[in-house]
Amino acid sequence: TPQAEGSQDNREISPPAQGRGRNDIKGDIAILSYGARLPEALKAAKILEQQKRSVTVADARFAKPLDEDLIRSLAQNHTTLITIEEGAIGGFGSFVLEFLSRKNLLGPCRVKTMHLPDIFQDHHTPADQYEEAELTAKHIAAAAT
Repeated sequence: TPQAEGSQDNREISPPAQGRGRNDIKGDIAILSYGARLPEALKAAKILEQQKRSVTVADARFAKPLDEDLIRSLAQNHTTLITIEEGAIGGFGSFVLEFLSRKNLLGPCRVKTMHLPDIFQDHHTPADQYEEAELTAKHIAAAAT
């Protein structure tokens, strides 16, 4: 996994309860971030808002236990749900899809999972590796279309 830079977002945020995520922005496209891609998810939201799209950004914070209330709310209140993580296929996005399927919540909400590719990535700068993996803000924003 590439080494990530820290977020420059210095908002005062109270820590969530154990096993609970949080919504950072509200809108009709939901981006559910797990791990260090949250700053890119927030940048993607700004890109989409410039395109007159309404975006919710949520920080899952925990994969286990899965915050089922947060995920249910995102799926029921948005037309598109994008999960983004630094894990491989079969990780957090798969947990979300399995939960949505089990609870019969896959209906009108389109779900797109974004994760590291199932390949060996050459050693480059973190920015180059994220670009190759298509986990940058521009790629997240493109997944909403």
